[in-house]
Amino acid sequence: MCGAAAALVVAALCELRLFHPLDLALWNFLGRASGPPPLQRSVPGYVLFVLLSFGIAWTTIDIPRRSLKVVVAVGTLTQLISLTWVLNLYHIFFSPFAGSLAVMLAFGFGFAYARSDAGRRKRVVRVMFGERISTKTFYALVNSDAPLNFEGEMREATVVVCEIFNHDELMDNLPVADYVAMTNSFLRSGADFLVEKGGYLDECDGESLRVIFGTPVLDKDHAAKACEAALELVRRLDEVNRECEAMWHERFDFRIGINSGEMVTAAYGSRRFGTFSVAGECVEFARRLCAANVFYGSKILLGSGTFELAGLSIEVRPIELIRGRSDRSREEVYELLALKNVLSEEELMRRDLFWKGVVCYREQRWNEALDHFHSALTFNGADAPLAFYIRRIEHLRTGTPALEWESARFLRFT
Repeated sequence: MCGAAAALVVAALCELRLFHPLDLALWNFLGRASGPPPLQRSVPGYVLFVLLSFGIAWTTIDIPRRSLKVVVAVGTLTQLISLTWVLNLYHIFFSPFAGSLAVMLAFGFGFAYARSDAGRRKRVVRVMFGERISTKTFYALVNSDAPLNFEGEMREATVVVCEIFNHDELMDNLPVADYVAMTNSFLRSGADFLVEKGGYLDECDGESLRVIFGTPVLDKDHAAKACEAALELVRRLDEVNRECEAMWHERFDFRIGINSGEMVTAAYGSRRFGTFSVAGECVEFARRLCAANVFYGSKILLGSGTFELAGLSIEVRPIELIRGRSDRSREEVYELLALKNVLSEEELMRRDLFWKGVVCYREQRWNEALDHFHSALTFNGADAPLAFYIRRIEHLRTGTPALEWESARFLRFT
C-alpha cells in the first residue's frame, strides 16, 4: 500500500507534466549534450519509479534499524543522481526527478507505517517467528486483532515430533559430508512441508523436528490437520528415502509422535538467544510417543487427546494402555493408519481384527487373541505391531515375563 501510494502520486504528477520544466532546466544545466527531454514520460521511466516505490517501501518497513533505512534511501537517491551524470557522458538524457520523488515518498510512507501499531506488530512477528511459519500464517498474525502475548499463556494445541533413530548406523557407514547432506535433505523436506501445512517449526536439530499446530495462530482443527500432515509427511519422506538410497545406499529410520493438550506458549530464552516455544508434559509426551514407535514397529503413534479431537476424521487402532511419569489413570495410545474413508474394506477388516485381538489380550484370553491376530495378518505378514503382539503372547504362554519398556526418556508400559 505504501509503495502503491507513492507510485500513484508520482504517476499523477507525470501525467500533469509537472516534471517537464525541471527536466528542461536540468538539460540546459548539463550543456544540452543529449537530445531535449521528451514531453511525455516513457514506459521505462514509469517502470523505474514504480519499482523504486515498492522497493524502498519494502526495505523501509522491513529493515529494523532506522539508520539502515536512511542509508538505503539516501544510497538510492545518490545512484539516481549519479546515473544522470554518467548517462549524460554518453549523450543520453536521464531525468532523476520522478524516481527521486518516488524514493522520498515511499520512504516517508514506509517510515510512517513502520512507526504505527501495525508496522510494529509486523516487525515483532518477523523477528519472533522468522521463517518458522508459512507466509499465510505470517500475514494471519500480522492482520489479526488478537494481541501478541509472549509473556505466557495456556493454549490447547497439537505437537508433532518426527525423529531419526538410526543415526549411529548412518554415521558409521557414511563420510561426514554425506551424512550431513543426507540428514539435511530429510530435515529440510520435513520442516518445509509441515510449515506450509500450517505448523510452527519449534525445533529442528540434527536428529528431529518438532512442529506445533494450533499456535501461534488459533485453530480449532489443529489435531485433525496435524494428523493429515503427518500421514502425508510419511509419504514424502519415503520419497526422500528412495532418493537417499539411490545416492548413498542408505535409508532413514524415522518415526512420528503426535499429542494434543494444553501447553504453555511463550517467548523463552535470553537476550542472546530466545524464541517462541511451548512447554509442558503434553509436549514431552509427544517425543516419548515418537520413540515408542521403535518398540512396537509402528510409524505414527498418537495420544488419546489427539484421538478425542480428531477421531472423526482419522482411522486408528489401539496399541497400548500406558501411564506417564505419575501413576495417574491409564491412557490409550493409538497407531494412526489413514484419514477417514481411505482404507479399503480388507484393510478395515484387518484393523477390526487387530482391535479385537488387543481386547482379548488385555482380558488374558490368549488363544482368542492369537486367532484374531493371525487372521489380521497380510499375505506377506508385513505388520510390525501385529507381529509384536503375537510374540508377546507367545512369551506369556511360555511363562516368560511380558515385554516391558521402562526408561526416563520413553514410557512405562503396563
